[in-house]
Amino acid sequence: MKLTLKIWRQKNAQDKGGIVEYPIDGIEPDMSFLEMLDVLNEQLINKGEEPVAFDHDCREGICGMCSLFINGEAHGPDRGVTTCQLHMRMFKDGDTIFIEPFRAKAFPVIKDLVVDRSSFDRIQHAGGFISVNTSGNTIDANTIPVNKDDADKSFDAAACIGCGACVATCKNSSAMLFVSAKVSQYALLPQGKVEATDRVLNMVHQMDLEGFGNCTNTGACEVECPKGISLENIARMNREYLAASLKG
Repeated sequence: MKLTLKIWRQKNAQDKGGIVEYPIDGIEPDMSFLEMLDVLNEQLINKGEEPVAFDHDCREGICGMCSLFINGEAHGPDRGVTTCQLHMRMFKDGDTIFIEPFRAKAFPVIKDLVVDRSSFDRIQHAGGFISVNTSGNTIDANTIPVNKDDADKSFDAAACIGCGACVATCKNSSAMLFVSAKVSQYALLPQGKVEATDRVLNMVHQMDLEGFGNCTNTGACEVECPKGISLENIARMNREYLAASLKG
């Protein structure tokens, strides 16, 4: 495959940045999108040019590091996959592909396609935990009975990998889907009831402090989420937040 890549290049957060065009040839349809970028970077290095900086880690669709905006879509044109799971067979020979970083005030660009998503970490630090002492005090998994329906929904919410596709897709750069998933995975379980009130209030407060926008109710976040996190979690978080506010 012969392709034209139009990639966002930006030296640092202060640099204005811009699109740079790179022709590339010899791309196999079975290559992953990141492997294609590896080929490009090898060519750039061999020519003495600066390689394109992009985030990646597991390359198994688990870590969420490979957050790229490809042809106007978070993680590209496929569904239910991260960028590292996207394959070049989704594109055609001769295609022009635009590759940009996730755009959000709370995700400042570090360099090129790499953004700082530590705002997600701070949101989780604000309440994404339970006060169960597991240090030298291991409790059998079956000690506390959990309704299977609740357990299944909690597992579904916990599938969120924090990639930020929901934020990049939302026209308001809202983090509601991410935060609601992290709230829901605890709210549905008895182990999460102890901090339930403080958790939702603190996490939503931190979300607002980070500069994320409000929910648009368009559902674009659910469509682009590689793990299929449901909008039901946002409704659940709103209920949790209302109940916590009334208690306060």
